Amino acid sequence: MNILVVRNDKLGDFITALPTLYVLKHHDPSNRIVALVAPLNRRLAEACDFIDEVIVDEGADILELAYKIKQAHIDTSITLFSNTRVAIAQWVAKIALRIAPATKIAQIFYNRRIKQRRSEVKMAEYEYNLELAKALFPEISLDFPKPLLHFEESAKAYAEFCTEFGITKPVVAFHPGFGGSSDANWTLREYIELVRIAEAVEQIDVVMTFGPDEGKLYEEAKDLLGESRVILYRSQASVVDFAKLLSSFKLFISTSTGTYHLASAVGCETFTFFADTLFASSARWKSIGEKQRHFMIPLDASGRAEMFERVKRELKNRLSVSV
Repeated sequence: MNILVVRNDKLGDFITALPTLYVLKHHDPSNRIVALVAPLNRRLAEACDFIDEVIVDEGADILELAYKIKQAHIDTSITLFSNTRVAIAQWVAKIALRIAPATKIAQIFYNRRIKQRRSEVKMAEYEYNLELAKALFPEISLDFPKPLLHFEESAKAYAEFCTEFGITKPVVAFHPGFGGSSDANWTLREYIELVRIAEAVEQIDVVMTFGPDEGKLYEEAKDLLGESRVILYRSQASVVDFAKLLSSFKLFISTSTGTYHLASAVGCETFTFFADTLFASSARWKSIGEKQRHFMIPLDASGRAEMFERVKRELKNRLSVSV
């Protein structure tokens, strides 16, 4: 069976779809799994051995997207997150069975609609995604390995990274970037305060990571750190290349962004900050990996200050044991 799985939004959202792609492939290895993804997730999707083909949604008009889908000869589609455009494109492509959550006006273009009420957050996003696989195969096992993602030559990539930056100890990384599903984050100055705690631990090397479009944040962090042994790393390569490094890091500290989901998916321990709201909570956006520590940042100033002191204590405690 040729199965199209649609999750054509951000990095973290796509990673929440990976367990569904995995279980569909492993339920019956003869299934041909086709993923419809956003351009930024192309390399990651192509690197997954449980995905057979990748269709990149470049944002073209409905007829062009429908043509791409039709060329893949799809029997069934499972749309994990829908909008009217992708719904109509699948209808135009004449996919026989079209499965999707029963939400929004787009649902009228699907012929098997599943009530989930994700806004109630009774499960995490990736668990809601997995549940949709049962609409196609009621007996399917929803189990998947943790970590789920493994990449060839990760050890080589990490060795080259260590050589370039003079790293000789286990790496604790901070990613102060903003965005993702979280409505709350620490300021850069607060991140620097956390970084100083890690910097004082001689048994580790400390890295601050930045995305390709975070040049200004990189320069601000550099100015705030001054003379320091902290390594500032601005990633200019692909998501897969960054994932290879993350798989060898010992701890990754960030807000709830795509990089957090990526780190957890490759097996790195995470300290992650979420807004103290149901929509942006860890209950909804917990990652697909293990070794997770979640902190909900209150919206009020006093609660925020109290939580920051707690984070500092827990970080000190975590770094006081072997990494």
